[in-house]
Amino acid sequence: MKTNYHTHTARCMHANGSDEDFVLSAIKGGFQLLGFSDHTPWKYRTDYVADMRMLPDELPEYVDSISSLRDKYKDQIDIKIGLECEYFPDYMPWLKEQIKKYKLDYILFGNHHYHTDEKFPYFGHHTDSRDMLDLYEESAIEGMESGVFCCLAHPDLFMRSYPRFDHHCTLISRHICRAAVRLNIPLEYNLGYVAYNEAHGLSSYPCPEFWHIAANEGCTAIIGMDAHNHLDLESSVYYNRAVEELKALGIKRTDELKMIQH
Repeated sequence: MKTNYHTHTARCMHANGSDEDFVLSAIKGGFQLLGFSDHTPWKYRTDYVADMRMLPDELPEYVDSISSLRDKYKDQIDIKIGLECEYFPDYMPWLKEQIKKYKLDYILFGNHHYHTDEKFPYFGHHTDSRDMLDLYEESAIEGMESGVFCCLAHPDLFMRSYPRFDHHCTLISRHICRAAVRLNIPLEYNLGYVAYNEAHGLSSYPCPEFWHIAANEGCTAIIGMDAHNHLDLESSVYYNRAVEELKALGIKRTDELKMIQH
């Protein structure tokens, strides 16, 4: 099947299109399954307000909206309701309460910050030292071990800001990949920045060196569009290319994620 479990909405303040626009574009793009996984809200213990995620009081409307679309288009596409969440140890009990309350289908692991974004910077912009690479590895492995997540999104996110793939990148990548295999967690081959990278002559992720390691370690990959614009779902160019790239790597590929049983 052609599936995508990584879809955002305008609630995160950096995505374009209505919820229904994303569904219609996914149908047009030939997807049989569309999973919504917008950036999770967090019920912070401080007065911090993030600028890239929905607020806690927006969560009920998010679930209601996607549920309504799931019913409306049930004969054309399978719609799942999830969230993309970080591993924030102090806030995981609250997250688990929301998963149960709203009967969410799945939780993607977006390892964006170490333990909380209240005081730690975004890995995609600030992983420019070995210390930050170590924190990325620690957070990635601890999060996967938590049992909450069904997939590690953009596992090579650190290459958005780390200058070059060096020996230390090799070490932390191998550790992350081995943990993913041990825990039977797929790694997402994330296509969210491919168009941007091509337009600007950049190379961040998917990072070839990381994915060679993932293949060698026996990881399983799943393609994720990381759609922030509904039009991202209409073209098959990058998706089809990703299928061929993963095939060339000889890496196992899946088109489904394990859903939460309520």
